[in-house]
Amino acid sequence: MLDRRELLLGAAACLAAGPAATAETARPTSRRPGFGAALTLWDLQADPRLGEAISKYCTQVVPVLEMKWPMLRPGPDKFTFERADAILDFARQNDLTMRGHTLAWYHDIPDWTKAIQEKKAAEEAYVDHISTVVSYYKDKLTSWDVVNEPIPDKPRSITDRRDCYWSQMLGERWIPLAFRTAAAADPTVKLGINEYDIESAKDSFVAKRAAFRNLIQDLLDQGVPLHMVGLQSHLHAELEIDKDGLAAFVAELRSWGLEVIITELDVDDQKLSGDLAQRDAIVAQRVNDLFTAVTASGPLNSVLTWGISDRYSWINGTFARPDKQPNRPLPLDGSFQPKPFMDVITKFTKTA
Repeated sequence: MLDRRELLLGAAACLAAGPAATAETARPTSRRPGFGAALTLWDLQADPRLGEAISKYCTQVVPVLEMKWPMLRPGPDKFTFERADAILDFARQNDLTMRGHTLAWYHDIPDWTKAIQEKKAAEEAYVDHISTVVSYYKDKLTSWDVVNEPIPDKPRSITDRRDCYWSQMLGERWIPLAFRTAAAADPTVKLGINEYDIESAKDSFVAKRAAFRNLIQDLLDQGVPLHMVGLQSHLHAELEIDKDGLAAFVAELRSWGLEVIITELDVDDQKLSGDLAQRDAIVAQRVNDLFTAVTASGPLNSVLTWGISDRYSWINGTFARPDKQPNRPLPLDGSFQPKPFMDVITKFTKTA
């Protein structure tokens, strides 16, 4: 069993390394992935400061909404690429690379899809969507979040996976099928799996990390074309980073030939008291500890925050502070001025 396991992991490592090298050869850019941010086209068009800030600080972008099913495919026979294309045009005009987000997710499934009751028809829609979208963006993106958030928040065991429409219609195949379909559509793009709430030592986080690890190991054992693991890192400011546990997790993933990146970083500070300077210092410390853990076994080549300015953060609308003060979850404040958070990003991305 040990020899077989080593053989499988060796094959997975070759599979991960091959497409990555080909992608870099096929898509030369003047700047490596480095630091990037998520954005919506609405915000980009409404506020020139957002585009200016991203152009100044970032080397890559990812759309928040424009590549998700409801916006990209409003009907079974209609794909609307215009909004995502507009973000891609912005990226190219500013010498930025772009990631794809996301091909398969338990959430945000359009009503027309959920109305499909036959399993064969659901699979056809699923495969058609992934194949069409990845083919359309072939040679245009650096990587995809293929499967997003596959583990429940409180897994009952390491084999527990999120119950959703796709799992109900396709069974456990919904995850490997997404990767194989994407790889067939674009053999050179890097393919990743994305998850949140695995960074602290809280019991539910540790259980989720273990279940995520088990899923990744299972996918590699099946020969699924998985190249990278995305740590979303929607951090909770009141929770310290489990530096030892997270560092060991990341080191193991890298030993399997996988790249590890941070994909949706922000820090929810709703439970912090104190003045702005104190809050910003704690937020920066959490980010510093996260980066320290992830870089213990290798460089951190790609970091994306879920937005760049506090003015345009989902956290303000979702996790309001009891004192009614604005949250401060991102590297730039509401006036687009850098905070200690940005200093930490600069320190780690310059040495990656």
